Amino acid sequence: MKDGAFGRLRASLSGAASIASGSSREASLVVACLVATTVFTLASPWFLTIENLATVAQASVDLLIVSLGMTIVLAVGGIDLTVGVTMAIASFFVGKALMIAVPAPLAAFLGPLVGLFLGAVTALTIVVGSVPPIVATLGLYGVFRATMYALLGGEWLSGLPNVFAPLVRPTVLGIPVVAFELAGLYALAWGVFRWTPLGVWWLAIGGNDEASQLAGVPVRRAKAIAYLASGLLAGISGAFYVAQYRNVEMTTGSTIALDAIVAAVLGGASVTGGRVSVLGTALGVILFRILQNGFVLIGVPSLWEQVVAGMLLLGVLAMENAARLRALAIGR
Repeated sequence: MKDGAFGRLRASLSGAASIASGSSREASLVVACLVATTVFTLASPWFLTIENLATVAQASVDLLIVSLGMTIVLAVGGIDLTVGVTMAIASFFVGKALMIAVPAPLAAFLGPLVGLFLGAVTALTIVVGSVPPIVATLGLYGVFRATMYALLGGEWLSGLPNVFAPLVRPTVLGIPVVAFELAGLYALAWGVFRWTPLGVWWLAIGGNDEASQLAGVPVRRAKAIAYLASGLLAGISGAFYVAQYRNVEMTTGSTIALDAIVAAVLGGASVTGGRVSVLGTALGVILFRILQNGFVLIGVPSLWEQVVAGMLLLGVLAMENAARLRALAIGR
């Protein structure tokens, strides 16, 4: 695409971009996090402790990474239900490599490599096979999950060597180094959406696929890159999972796809595409994990976690639909 065309396309997306980078949703999420923290602190003496906050932070790492990939896919109007099992398969290969004494850097590299491969399978199915994303990723989820069961053979990988400690344990000025690693990933994604043709293409495709094609956007290539990025990030999260928990089990990543969708939508992403907020996604993850942890501490059964996730998603979608209907009514 020529520079002039790119500039015109970017200008045409200024409305969507302003929503994506606006502060209203992010400010609301910050307030919601503070309110939830206050409520759970009053309800449980264990919530606002160093140990519990560390638990919340640890539980947020894999979801932060996977949710970033889901945000990219939602930007193009897609969805990726394979992210959890992609993370699980990636963590299996990382863990298996450690068990046979593969050097730690090479073992860690297997995570994103496996994620990239599975992301390519998803991209080919959707882009080349022209299969609707929800159908393609639901079918591939079954295939990948069966593959995971076959790889594990009904057993867990446990007691893995603690060779990834430098990846997650050190601190800089009292802040865990993993926080800087995650901030780097999110800053990179924000820069892609804000300053590169690829980010503009993703938002344009999500806003109007056919119009983007007519404007010269390489729609198929941009969509493929989105699913490759989602797979890559899920693979990276698999390596972090092994680094933190040092085990791989049958249920690894089983609910993280729904959690990632909830976090991204809470953060301002539209399920129909064309609008995202990278910072909003991060805040959505934090709010979601605070709610999950707080409910456990006040004695709510863990079974209700997915109920909460579903209700949050439905609630946000209902509010967005109401807002859209109001805008249409005003436009008339």
